[in-house]
Amino acid sequence: MSLFLFAVIILACLAVFDLIVGVSNDAVNFLNSSIGSRVAPRHIIMIIASLGILAGVTFSSGMMEVARKGIFHPKFFTMPELMTIFLAVMITDVLLLDLFNTFGLPTSTTVSIVFELLGAAVAVSLLKIHMAGDSYATVVEYINTAKAFSIIMGILFSVGIAFFFGVVCQFLSRLVFTFDYQKRLKRYGGIWGGVALSVITYFILIKGAKGASFLTPETVTWIKTHTWTIFSMSFLFFAVLFQLMALFTRINVLKPIVLMGTFAIAMAFAGNDLVNFIGVPMAGMNAYGVAIETINPLTATMEALQKPMRANTFLLLLAGAIMVATLWVSRKSRTVTRTELTLGRQDEGMERFGSSTLSRTLVGIVYGAFSFSRKLIPISLRKMISGRLDPGAYRGEILVNGKPASFDLVRASVNLIVASAIISFATSLTTPLSTTYVTFMVSMGTSLADQAWGRESAVYRVTGVMTVIGGWFFTALAAFTTALVFALIIHFLKTTAVVALLILAGFLIWTTYQYHRKKEEERGKTEAFSLHKSCEADTAIQTSFEQTGHFLRDISDNIGLFYQGLLSEDLERLKKARSEAEKIQKWADIIVANIFQTLSLLQRDDMDRTHKYSHTLRALQSIAESHRDMITRTCEHFENYHADFLDSQKQELRQIKTFLTRLLWNTSIMLTRVKRVDYEYIANQCEKLKTLESEFNKNQIRRIQNAESNTRLSILFYGLLENSRNISDQTQNLLSVFRESFDVETCVEPES
Repeated sequence: MSLFLFAVIILACLAVFDLIVGVSNDAVNFLNSSIGSRVAPRHIIMIIASLGILAGVTFSSGMMEVARKGIFHPKFFTMPELMTIFLAVMITDVLLLDLFNTFGLPTSTTVSIVFELLGAAVAVSLLKIHMAGDSYATVVEYINTAKAFSIIMGILFSVGIAFFFGVVCQFLSRLVFTFDYQKRLKRYGGIWGGVALSVITYFILIKGAKGASFLTPETVTWIKTHTWTIFSMSFLFFAVLFQLMALFTRINVLKPIVLMGTFAIAMAFAGNDLVNFIGVPMAGMNAYGVAIETINPLTATMEALQKPMRANTFLLLLAGAIMVATLWVSRKSRTVTRTELTLGRQDEGMERFGSSTLSRTLVGIVYGAFSFSRKLIPISLRKMISGRLDPGAYRGEILVNGKPASFDLVRASVNLIVASAIISFATSLTTPLSTTYVTFMVSMGTSLADQAWGRESAVYRVTGVMTVIGGWFFTALAAFTTALVFALIIHFLKTTAVVALLILAGFLIWTTYQYHRKKEEERGKTEAFSLHKSCEADTAIQTSFEQTGHFLRDISDNIGLFYQGLLSEDLERLKKARSEAEKIQKWADIIVANIFQTLSLLQRDDMDRTHKYSHTLRALQSIAESHRDMITRTCEHFENYHADFLDSQKQELRQIKTFLTRLLWNTSIMLTRVKRVDYEYIANQCEKLKTLESEFNKNQIRRIQNAESNTRLSILFYGLLENSRNISDQTQNLLSVFRESFDVETCVEPES
């Protein structure tokens, strides 16, 4: 039995890791709306969410039944067999959730745990059936098919329900408040606050009461008996309170609603999802405790697990404390949150996801349907609705630390109220649903109703949504398959398999940690190129020039790496340079977007300045394209094992590289420091590069005539010269625009 006590200890340790990776993925569920709307400083939001989690874990006792008997019938299994199932489930869950966290994709911890239990239970059941010589069709007797089916269908239906109510509630709310909602809060703020907080009170307190570990049966009965009294009194109290706040204070009543909603949904999340992280380890502890009290602990079946068991409140609070600590320190949780905010933000911007045939088809169908429906709606009604739903009034309010919100407080409050209501109602029925699916689909529904998916972003955001939803199906398949395989391995190899799988899990988690850290560093660099919308025109121009300086410096460094690989025929260096060129191209796209934004800030009567500044668009795009083209063509040349450059060609390319990198570096110094480099020196360097290019062109003609250089090599050589000259010319153009845009006396000595 000491071996199985060790298994229980392993389950407890895995529970801690599962809490960490699970909260990292699910934090988006209750942080999305408050962080997206920037309702308060981040630390205030985190404190409120933490309190919600600690309160919610005490409501999750009833949900723990799912892990023990919700998916399979424990009476058909012995304690060792259950330990095999539980170990396979927990190892799979930690690996799967950590993988999704690494790529920033929100997935369902509920779906993962349900299908992992199903896969591991099926594996052990089939082994028992095979050993007994029974028909494999009898596997349905081991699995709680009715409960498992109801859980799966509940999860699937919740997706459609969440999206539908998200669209409808946001549409109606926007009709009432519009995007210019501030002045309407004095009229409707009290009613909105009363409805919001009474709904939250009803679903969190009344519907969730029977799952609370600290409430006596008498208290639960009293709450049920006085349901409508509590609901009515809550509505009256909050309606009066918020109306007085709206009329006699300068407090935006939506802020306390969003903060209270954040507390509520964090509480609902903890009540519904805690079972996903510690339900299986607690079931393992129960199985071990029951087994040691029997005469034959290794062969006795686990009928006792069919009976209701009250969870230990202390263990629930301990789990809540781990969840709170993870919430504060996890970087991966921010990555997952960022994905959902990007897909739901009101403004346009750089999109994380690309285009796909499916997304284009879906967007085309929806646009066609809307175009047809417009013909059926009277013009007067259409104008009235369009006027109240006009997103032009949304200005991306600057709420905290000078940073714009992804969406406003009206949408944030709808997100929280609808999601917390659906989740809490499911919890009251002890039916686990996916908090991720619900909150994500509510968020996407409200985004659609708010017309956040405009013609400039719809295809890319639909691609993102389809990617996330596709990941959900992958979750189910991967959870079932992996848990099934792990259960079989553990059954046959026993302790050796458990140790090997734990080592594998540790290695994979460390690998994904390193990968995520690298991606975060790259993302931080990309964000450094983004321009805040709060900038004044002059500040925006200066910032974009500074960003251009960093951009040219990176190109200079990468060209240096590229020529090292070219001259030594080092394909690995060339591939690394090509990879860096793709990243630099993205930074160029961001700076170009910043320039468009800056142009919109310039006064219309300042056409001369606008015209000059707009020249930077062409220069930046041309530099980035020439940089990428020269590297891509060279990589393809050497990947196909074509001939290396001649010694004379290499000598000439070294000179080109020296002039070009020095030119880019000196220009970057001037732009990043917003100081004047000797322009005549830079112009002279450009002329020297042109002279060299002309001379090397003539040399190459002689080599061709003497049959020293073959056709492919000649084409590549000419391409390198042409791209280098183009980068030089466009860099000089950038300098000209910068010199005319700023009157700076300080001079920076150029690097010779």
